[in-house]
Amino acid sequence: MKILVVGSGGREHALAWKLLQSSQVEQVFCVPGNGGTASLNRCENISLAMDDFEGIGNFALNEGINLVVIGPEVPLAQGITDYLQSSGLKVFGPNKAGAQIEASKVWAKTLMQEAKIPTANSAVFNRAAPAKSYIKDHGVPIVIKADGLAAGKGVIVATTRNQAVEAVEAVFRGQFGGAGEFVIVEECLIGQEVSVLALTDGLTIRPLLPAQDHKRIGEGDTGENTGGMGAYAPTPIATINLMERVQKQVLDRTINALRAKKIDYRGVLYAGLMITPSGEFKVLEFNCRFGDPETQVILPLLETPLEELMLACVEQRLEQMPPIEWKQGACATVVAASGGYPGVYQTGKVITGIPEAEAAGATVFHAGTTLNQQLMTNGGRVLNVTGIGENFEQALRLAYAGIDQINFEGMYYRRDIGYQVKG
Repeated sequence: MKILVVGSGGREHALAWKLLQSSQVEQVFCVPGNGGTASLNRCENISLAMDDFEGIGNFALNEGINLVVIGPEVPLAQGITDYLQSSGLKVFGPNKAGAQIEASKVWAKTLMQEAKIPTANSAVFNRAAPAKSYIKDHGVPIVIKADGLAAGKGVIVATTRNQAVEAVEAVFRGQFGGAGEFVIVEECLIGQEVSVLALTDGLTIRPLLPAQDHKRIGEGDTGENTGGMGAYAPTPIATINLMERVQKQVLDRTINALRAKKIDYRGVLYAGLMITPSGEFKVLEFNCRFGDPETQVILPLLETPLEELMLACVEQRLEQMPPIEWKQGACATVVAASGGYPGVYQTGKVITGIPEAEAAGATVFHAGTTLNQQLMTNGGRVLNVTGIGENFEQALRLAYAGIDQINFEGMYYRRDIGYQVKG
């Protein structure tokens, strides 16, 4: 098989890395890829833009690509799946109609309410004044969400009324680009977040291992939201009983609701959950693709060949597949970020120490890197330094032993990833 992966982050490096472990996969191409995918055997970066659907389609047809895997949400929301499918290509990733579940938080919230999926109480506004009145009436803490895609940064947890009002004003003045035509003001749920990524062919839906992400930039889960500063899997808080309830009340109901809307959804459905101290859960958000950095801790534990699962989704025969097999143990990743992220940061810094990190037992997935004569930083989140172990203690030890070997100017990382499962 020849597989084309669209995307340039740590998720896409992990996808290419995992796909290449299969004897059935001859070669992987990445559009545009990064410094990590450029370094993989039997993997080649293709210099095309992710929104160049025609160029991507022509390359895939000319190269005889058997499967196209779409990593990021933006091309999915723009309709890349629809375009490539119209040329007869097999594409793993939902169509434009399905991608609305991430591209519009308002659309997703309406779907959840219609399907009776547990979710936070909220209200939607297209002007600032009534949103501010709602905040005044409901008090803080409260959550402000920009409607559309904002690279994981369009959610503000406000602990004071001034913060909440400033967040509403930021959305409506366009701080999050086109994501800010509507704002959702939502109750603030207390508990632990769990990421449940599931594979679906539009009829059957199967969860992968539950993971826990660390969204905040600062240790102790403080500061601004980011795209994710680290993760681990499988999270112990997602018990067998809880996952059975998530299957019935979230995953099955969502796929049924999408089918009722005549949406043929094939790919990943990602449910971000809040688990309360009493063990109840509510859906915070849906994503239409593999999570990042959750993918980097889920795929290393996957035993079933990834391309077999993806093809079963694309060809709508997931129900016929045997149960997904997993390695015993745990996986954890720590994000090495550029100084200043998630705000203004510099790129073009030389990265050293990756061979030493891997010699120390870590697996390093590149997120924002580029490889010319030297490996350089090329993004806010630069590397995912990952440990795979028999237990969380070992996995975290390997990840941090690896990150201790790596250096680039301004490098920042959280030292408390996995604090929920330590000791």
